[in-house]
Amino acid sequence: MYRSAAKRTDAMTVRAEFYSRLREIVGATTLEIALPDNAIVSDLIQQLLSEYPKLRDFQNSMLFGIGVDFVEKNHAFCDGDVIAIMPPVQGG
Repeated sequence: MYRSAAKRTDAMTVRAEFYSRLREIVGATTLEIALPDNAIVSDLIQQLLSEYPKLRDFQNSMLFGIGVDFVEKNHAFCDGDVIAIMPPVQGG
């Protein structure tokens, strides 16, 4: 499922891909999200938390990946970045 959450015209757009329980909470596999210039991962997270409050249960344990690398919440976006947002991985 693909849905656009870009409701306003900002300096950049990133694509967020959601996995597992986070996908269920958001109700989409992918969202296109408008962010201001110089936005970082934590800016995206704050926007998502305001739109999807149930994500708060995972906010301290989410994992973020861009390309093949995991990134921290202070990672700066480039226009067109694709970020994977995942719940914590559990072994078993």
